[in-house]
Amino acid sequence: MALTKKNRNYNIKINVFLVSTLLLINIRCQVKPQDQSLPNIIVVLADDLGYGDISSFHESNKIKTPNIDRIGNEGMRFTDAHSPSSVCTPTRYGLLTGRYSWRSKLKNGVLTGKSKALIPSSRRTIASILKNKGYKTGFVGKWHLGWDWAQINPIDTTGEGWDEKDFSNIDFTKPVTNTPNDLGFNFSYGHSGSLDMAPYVYVENGIPTEVPDSNTVNTGKYSWWRKGPTSKDFIHDEVTPNFFNKSINYINEHAQKKDPFFLYLALPSPHTPILPTEEWAGKSGLNPYGDFMLLIDDYIGKLLDAIEAQKIDDNTIVIFTSDNGCSPAAKIDELIAQGHYPNSIYRGHKADIFEGGHRVPFLIKWPNRIKSKGVSDETICLTDLMATFSDIVSHDLKDDEGEDSYSFLPILGSEPITSSIREATVHHSINGSFAIRKDKWKLIMCPGSGGWSYPKPDNRTVLATLPKLQLYDLANDPKESINLVLSHPEKVNELKSLLRKYINEGRSTPGKPQTNDDIDFEWKQVGFLSVAED
Repeated sequence: MALTKKNRNYNIKINVFLVSTLLLINIRCQVKPQDQSLPNIIVVLADDLGYGDISSFHESNKIKTPNIDRIGNEGMRFTDAHSPSSVCTPTRYGLLTGRYSWRSKLKNGVLTGKSKALIPSSRRTIASILKNKGYKTGFVGKWHLGWDWAQINPIDTTGEGWDEKDFSNIDFTKPVTNTPNDLGFNFSYGHSGSLDMAPYVYVENGIPTEVPDSNTVNTGKYSWWRKGPTSKDFIHDEVTPNFFNKSINYINEHAQKKDPFFLYLALPSPHTPILPTEEWAGKSGLNPYGDFMLLIDDYIGKLLDAIEAQKIDDNTIVIFTSDNGCSPAAKIDELIAQGHYPNSIYRGHKADIFEGGHRVPFLIKWPNRIKSKGVSDETICLTDLMATFSDIVSHDLKDDEGEDSYSFLPILGSEPITSSIREATVHHSINGSFAIRKDKWKLIMCPGSGGWSYPKPDNRTVLATLPKLQLYDLANDPKESINLVLSHPEKVNELKSLLRKYINEGRSTPGKPQTNDDIDFEWKQVGFLSVAED
């Protein structure tokens, strides 16, 4: 049947309507459902990565990290950022709780892979605060804050030591308790301690992913690790890539959802065992540690690309930092001989009270707020993440939350700040020695390193010849080479009094005084020099 002019016009209108409708549906399908005002937040915490290991922090160094540098180039670098401790566990405690770890039961040292949970479920964490504000919260990586493995004999209280015999009482067929899921994380996937601490078992949402069938593990090509139960799905060389891939999958999954997300990716690298994959072996031209750094940088690039591919880049905060300085296990002297300075110009390394122990790289990007290529010399501490994130989501910290956390959100704006964010910052070494930093002055409450570099705490003959305290002017002596303790007694007294106040009041931020755990602890036995006493 021939179409009349009227019918043809009618059909044209119908077709135009159908095409327009389909185009509109297609456009709507392409609009991201995640349209919230609150930003996504991703924190990547490296393990034993030094201040100088990131090329934008020490440009003449031999390891180039273009992908990690990309975070700072698109956002901001902090040149005076610090971990609250110079070793793993206490830094992780401080980052998640906004409270110095020496206020907890852990006054020195680190936990093992078998240690019980350090953070009680009653304490607020970054994750629990964000979760209460509607975030989906995820943890991937090295936990190292203790959790409670199921026991075959519940009466047995052993399991804190390194002896592999202690593993015999763990029941890997049953759920783990007091995990990240009990501290605000909707999702958690990781292992209990460092990559050289057994048991080598992945735990996902409180459930071991596979029951280990062996009590030994072979030593690696480049380093070593302690013997212990090892699951078949736990392949040391693949752990770091696995954690990155899990994190990228988490981003891809949650970018498609309405609620904002928080991801805490706690890398086990470049901590020992130093395990660059075959693809990266020899690529740095330095040693396996340099190769491992290149692997990490490459995966950071993949993670950033995933964020951009999901079109959530503008309203996603990405932070990259480290838990402490570079470790001697990286063969620091060997690297320096080849022109690479893992801890930059700073004295000491991991475990020390010196700057090399706790001054860390800190890069942050948030395109919706931070202008590109910003640099801040403001002193910040990883404990400050709690107050900063609370500020972002409009959560008022209670008196028993984030006792040592200051918000650095004002620094991220376009307007210059008129005063320092922190009153002072407390540093802590592996043996429990203290230092307090205010403005350019740093007072160290022990005569040596408090850690693993010379002069070590156990070198009593040498320490007996040194002043009991150390005072450094970091503005003029960033290498901590000239002890000014005798020439500035007024500054020593000022800083010592402030440290005493921080200890006695259970907080370093304004607020109602709080109580430290183990209040009967003999502070002076770990290098406090009776600073807590009146």
